[in-house]
Amino acid sequence: MLNWIHSIESLSQWVGKAFGWCILILTLSVSYEVFVRYVLNSPTVWAFDMMVQMYGALFLMAGAYTLAQDAHVRGDVLYRLFSVRWQARVDFLLYIIFFFPGMIALFWYGWEIASDSWRYKEVSWNSPARIQIYFFKTLIPVAGALLMIQGVAEMARCWIAMKTGKWPERIADVKETEDLLIDGDTN
Repeated sequence: MLNWIHSIESLSQWVGKAFGWCILILTLSVSYEVFVRYVLNSPTVWAFDMMVQMYGALFLMAGAYTLAQDAHVRGDVLYRLFSVRWQARVDFLLYIIFFFPGMIALFWYGWEIASDSWRYKEVSWNSPARIQIYFFKTLIPVAGALLMIQGVAEMARCWIAMKTGKWPERIADVKETEDLLIDGDTN
């Protein structure tokens, strides 16, 4: 089962890292816009819209990656005091009660929104450039689907922890600086 969980985590990591390149595009486009606006006094009509779409794409598509890394915000004042088995039980129950209904709604209504947007080739009304936004709206149900897939892997992880009393290892990836300092790994 751990191989199956890791294959789902690998998918989430790949998507998250692929969309992480949006940060580079955002940085370059903001720099370009600042230069042409304030140095050349010639602002663009497209840069702001592109920046909004890049940020939105990054935000939507990083959700499954963040879940795979166990990096979502958690109010763990009491949770961290529980045994691993009880943590897994709480997580398992919360996935059933809150996570999956929310992700099903994100997928379902996102699908409806994206379908409508594709049907009439929606463009932005907030932009003088009138850019097409149906491509961007397609990411809403895609993000919901990826989060549900990663959520199934997280529930399997909870199941293993409930049975063994130990959390299964995650695929190694980037670490926060404070985690590196705590672990003593500064390489």
